[in-house]
Amino acid sequence: MELNSKNYCIILAGGKGCRLWPCSRADRPKQFLDFFGTGRTQLQQTFDRFCKVVPKENIYICTCKQYLPMVLEQVPEIGEHNILVEPVNRNTAPSVAWAHIRIRRANPDANIIITPSDQLVMNEEAFLNCMEVGLGYVSGHDVLLAIGVVPTRPEPGYGYIQMGDLSCKPDVYQVKSFTEKPEREFAKMFMESGEFYWNTGVFLSNSRKMHDTFTHLFPSVLADLLKHPNYTYEDELEYVAKHYPRYPNLSIDYAILEHSEEVYVMKCNFGWADLGTWHAVYECMSAVDNDNVVVDSEVLLEDSHNNVIKLPKGKLGVINGLDGYIVAEQGNVLLICKKGDSSALVRKYVNEVQLKYGEEYI
Repeated sequence: MELNSKNYCIILAGGKGCRLWPCSRADRPKQFLDFFGTGRTQLQQTFDRFCKVVPKENIYICTCKQYLPMVLEQVPEIGEHNILVEPVNRNTAPSVAWAHIRIRRANPDANIIITPSDQLVMNEEAFLNCMEVGLGYVSGHDVLLAIGVVPTRPEPGYGYIQMGDLSCKPDVYQVKSFTEKPEREFAKMFMESGEFYWNTGVFLSNSRKMHDTFTHLFPSVLADLLKHPNYTYEDELEYVAKHYPRYPNLSIDYAILEHSEEVYVMKCNFGWADLGTWHAVYECMSAVDNDNVVVDSEVLLEDSHNNVIKLPKGKLGVINGLDGYIVAEQGNVLLICKKGDSSALVRKYVNEVQLKYGEEYI
């Protein structure tokens, strides 16, 4: 894929990733982990992947102050001006709004990709082709383009995009509705209807459309900054530090899929998984003996089926008679729970442990 200087990428790396607890912890969440033992963390793999899509100097990373040292350590190639550190946590939409302003100043004709930092892409060639097609589409159309994939199971931990009318391009449809993390019964209905795609959390747009979208969503925060086109980098940081808390707490998924106009979804197939839940880890990995998934761990299994197991280095697990469970250990926490709707269960346990035992276990 030929790299075009007009193309940019925003990587979101500020999340805490509590649904993969206890391996993903508040002090080192999943994007900073080499979860599968490949030698590269999820953030590093995402950076590597998008270096094949846009020029390296056109990649921006949004994170929070707590995680800045890890970003600098893991992606030393990125410049200071390409890292945006949120003064306070306001979810992903405000950080993207800020990043888009910085990109727009550099190139008003930019095409921009927004991506999470912790996704699994199994067919990179197909992914790169999808990005090339998507960038070409948004370059010629003032739309917000979501990247969708066909559901393979009724996963309640994902977002579902309902497709509407076909656009002028095959496999691109107007977004009819969006449902985030539905109950399993609804997820099953969505999947069986054939009208819904999984939301990958990857979005593309051109700078014009993104600018219109964010000035409409956040007029009170962006207006004053945009009145002064000659502000310096230091002026921008000072303004953001003062005004960032005025942003509402809004995710980029909701900002685009529920609060914006001219939103489309493009169907892609590149072997995608959101590494946000234990069930997703189980589904996306190749199962070994008796459908157990062992993630970079030493385990002796007997009469055990359909489990996902992740243990620290230097630990050996001996498991007998277990069926359909998560077994995960990290630091001072061992989790053993049914695999089922693990995202809701794990979130529940994180909240209970935090209240009863304190932050050191989170």
